[in-house]
Amino acid sequence: MDDPILNIEERESINAGRWFSSLSPSLRHDILRCAYVKRCKDGDLIAARGDPPEEWMACAKGAVRVSSTSLSGKQITFTYVEPGIWFGDVAILDGDRRTHDVYAHGDTTILCVSKADFQKILSQHVEFYEAMLRLQARRIRQLFGLVEDLNTLPLRSRLAKQLLHLVRSYGVPSLSHGEEIRIGLHLAQEELAQLLGASRQRVNQELKAMEREDAIRIEPGGLVVRNRDALLRISEANS
Repeated sequence: MDDPILNIEERESINAGRWFSSLSPSLRHDILRCAYVKRCKDGDLIAARGDPPEEWMACAKGAVRVSSTSLSGKQITFTYVEPGIWFGDVAILDGDRRTHDVYAHGDTTILCVSKADFQKILSQHVEFYEAMLRLQARRIRQLFGLVEDLNTLPLRSRLAKQLLHLVRSYGVPSLSHGEEIRIGLHLAQEELAQLLGASRQRVNQELKAMEREDAIRIEPGGLVVRNRDALLRISEANS
């Protein structure tokens, strides 16, 4: 059975979320009071495309993979939701069915608020409406940024930006190699390529080039960023 209570680390991840931490104490209290915990194993389906919106959710531990399946049967990954990020609110807000499949990536803990409780909190907190508008506005800005990058930046720059994002979200400082940071989220090169809309072969070529430049190190267990400044310079190149 699921442990009905978040552990200390999971609760800290939720409370430290940029959006959630901006809410008033009373609103945060009411959200957490209604919320319940689900613990998922790697690959577990959390929500399926076409499902009715029954829950509003947040990642408290691990990662959530948001994906879709093409007509040819190929799975396409759009993003990974990190701890402290809420998701699933689009379908909750407009009442339409879910637009993507959502899977656990590694051992993952999800905090859930039922649709009925979500609507109840909306009716009791005017602040919640404004907060949800801010959340949607932030996501629209991020989406526009991704579209702009896709149309204006070479793969090398987009890959560097993605690695910097993963370092911020999942970076684990090295205890023995100075400023090196290991990306704690393990992604196969095919999964990384899907995030960038590129082939695995091209992503592999760019990763090896970055490794030769001592910006990263490729290991069997994942990627290690050796020089964040070098990655930043690559990400800012536009030609």
